[in-house]
Amino acid sequence: MLSEYVRRPAGPRVRPFATWYSGYRETGVAPAVHRGLPSPTLTLIVTLDDPLRVAAHPSAQTPPGVYDTLLGGLHTTPATIVHDGRQSGIQIGLSPLGARALLGLPAGELASLDVAATDVFGPFIDLLRDRVRAVGTWAERFRIVDEMLATRLTDPVLPAPEVVHAWRLLRGGTVTAAAVAREVGWSGRYLSRRFNEEIGLAPKAAARVARFDDARRRMQEGADSLAAVAAACGYYDQAHLTREFSALAGLPPARWLAEERLPPFRNVQDPDVPWSADWAA
Repeated sequence: MLSEYVRRPAGPRVRPFATWYSGYRETGVAPAVHRGLPSPTLTLIVTLDDPLRVAAHPSAQTPPGVYDTLLGGLHTTPATIVHDGRQSGIQIGLSPLGARALLGLPAGELASLDVAATDVFGPFIDLLRDRVRAVGTWAERFRIVDEMLATRLTDPVLPAPEVVHAWRLLRGGTVTAAAVAREVGWSGRYLSRRFNEEIGLAPKAAARVARFDDARRRMQEGADSLAAVAAACGYYDQAHLTREFSALAGLPPARWLAEERLPPFRNVQDPDVPWSADWAA
């Protein structure tokens, strides 16, 4: 039996556009179901051995599928991924602010969608997959991802400054959409339209997902209690956290922790990429 879970922040050149990389490889384990939960990053998955099997997508209109590479936009309902005891790949968290630069389109065009990554990246993503499959360590694979993503950033295009500022405010998970609209000098309606176009979620939904993701990470990292998580993430109380988690994950937090059987990630140290506590922000 083999079970590896590793992670590393993206390199400095790429980090404003792709925040983190995680690698996973399991063989000889029990068949399992994994939920791809809502998060503030677009999901790019490059498989290493067996293809990814998605039994249910965030959008019910997308049929189940099998993917060598997958690209998913922001969403508020989980995906369902299944494996028969073997799975391996690299997951890359892409900032929606970097979608135009890395993908050539705004993140809003991928809202609630999962697509084969070749549909957006073309031959680039197949070359990346070939290269990471040809090396033997996670550090080498992550360096290749850094190197290849950087080639797409020769003349990066960002959303409007107001959208960038609004996203960074909402990423905290506790500020209201009305307060953000006042801060950037737009009406609430105009902010919502522009935000949906660029990010793929309305401002209120983006703040909700960001807060949920913060709570999920704290639980996965071994928080003392759900009450402590609720207080740290700005929920009214534990019951509020449980309701929100159930709405976005499809099950309550205690059940999610028990069913996912998530092992701790091992951090891949790289002297060229300093580790910091806020790399995932």
